[in-house]
Amino acid sequence: MTIVLVVTFYVTIRLAYLMIFCSEEYSAAAQDLHEREREIKAPRGEILDRNGEVIATNKTVCTISVVHSQITDAEQVISVLSTELGMDTEKVRKSVEKVSVREKIKSNVDKETGDKIRNYNLDGVKVDEDFKRYYPYDSMASKVLGFTGADNQGIIGLEVQYEQYLKGTNGKILTMTDAKGIELNGMAENRKESIPGNNLYTSLDVNIQKYAEQAASKVLEAKQANYVSIIVMNPQNGEIYAMVNVPEFNLNTPFELNYTPDTEVSGEEFQKLLNKMWRNQCINDTYEPGSTFKIVTATAGLEEGVVTKESTFSCPGFRIVEDRRIRCHKNGGHGAENFVQGIMNSCNPVFMDVGLRIGPERFFYYMNKLGLMSKTGVDLPGEAGTIIHKLENVGTVELATMSFGQSFQITPLQLLTAASAVINGGNLVTPHFGVAVEDENGNLLKTFEYPVTSGAVSSKTSEDMKFMLEKVVSEGGGKNAIIEGYAIGGKTATSQKLPRSAHKYISSFIGFAPADDPQLIAICIIDEPEGIYYGGTIAAPVIRELYENILPYLQIKKD
Repeated sequence: MTIVLVVTFYVTIRLAYLMIFCSEEYSAAAQDLHEREREIKAPRGEILDRNGEVIATNKTVCTISVVHSQITDAEQVISVLSTELGMDTEKVRKSVEKVSVREKIKSNVDKETGDKIRNYNLDGVKVDEDFKRYYPYDSMASKVLGFTGADNQGIIGLEVQYEQYLKGTNGKILTMTDAKGIELNGMAENRKESIPGNNLYTSLDVNIQKYAEQAASKVLEAKQANYVSIIVMNPQNGEIYAMVNVPEFNLNTPFELNYTPDTEVSGEEFQKLLNKMWRNQCINDTYEPGSTFKIVTATAGLEEGVVTKESTFSCPGFRIVEDRRIRCHKNGGHGAENFVQGIMNSCNPVFMDVGLRIGPERFFYYMNKLGLMSKTGVDLPGEAGTIIHKLENVGTVELATMSFGQSFQITPLQLLTAASAVINGGNLVTPHFGVAVEDENGNLLKTFEYPVTSGAVSSKTSEDMKFMLEKVVSEGGGKNAIIEGYAIGGKTATSQKLPRSAHKYISSFIGFAPADDPQLIAICIIDEPEGIYYGGTIAAPVIRELYENILPYLQIKKD
């Protein structure tokens, strides 16, 4: 009898403990047992150009799934789903007959098909709406915008750079079920609505981007080049209006190659080809700039006071530096010339002389002041940095070749940023795309600000450089960039790729307008063109064609 009383007393105390002190914990556990949770996907924020044109948005799609315990007519479910989704009957049957809480049949189903399946009212078939990223212009600015993965998260480009602003917060649907997982009729669903992502406004201009892509595609086809890159930027504030790397790829099918390989590839090799296709040559790849870099050498020489516009030189067609004979592009030489003529003629001996007068330490100093020894800070992932000799390893030969843009590598955007500082009065700007973030209702949440370093170049040197670079176009090697009614400044380049014995070239041109008050600066790079490869012959006309469209579009008046 005593034992019975003791056991009864213990059970009573235990029940009281569980009912009073653990009631909340066990109620929650019971609630979890009888609730099925489904996500409500949040729409991703849109990306817009500087005029409010939508360049990345969302499409409503559906995910079709089945709940095994709720299916009352398996054969009908299999028949309807295999027909409407265009799927193999046996594959659908395998999923439908699988005993699981919830089995996904197919995702990214267009809304029309999803609605059609929903209207069959099939027990156990669930149609959940989701969002898929959609790019209205397909391949436009593909290597800038980037794309999203299956989970709707950014993978490359602006999509990943601004992920924290673009992604939304998913909601939830809680449905009551019995112990077998069957939804209870008449029980209301608990919903926690999703929160949409914010919209990103960028400096990109759809029209300028289109002009640039058309010009790049035209020369790519004509010269059968590996690729053509163009950047168009405001040199006063670093806003990038266009960034082109043709061939681009379709953002709506980013995991398909933009060409047909000669042989069948799969697995790791296929992924390598995708990675190569996604590369943004304007920022991810470095190159030897060649004669466009003479803008930097000339600026450093003027700043250091080792040369003036009136300084005289003599070009016999080469310079002997230590034990090396380094040629000018003109075999017979340019003869006697002043510094203005030297830059108009793109004369290598003139720039070797200037570089050697500056000396390695000061040469590196000015490269650093113009941002060429560091990354630009552009708001895109994967920016490459400068590849250059260590200062202590720079002798006279290395300095001589560096002075005309060889024996080191930078990115096209680094050079464009440095040239912007040269012509805008000496302000080293940060090139960028992001302008502002707004919520779905148009409320401004954030305006982006970017570093500007003043004093990179003196105002006098800036004026002298604008004068000389305008002469390059009006009277020198950049004549193919002339546009009637506009003063254009610029510099050509034809750089030989490594190994030199392969005789492969990169043709390029930097041009800005109007020359006296630059509002635009652009660079065109043509990698391994066939046939004629001189920058002044094939790259300068690309910028001319581009500016013939852009200058009137931006309402920049003729002089």
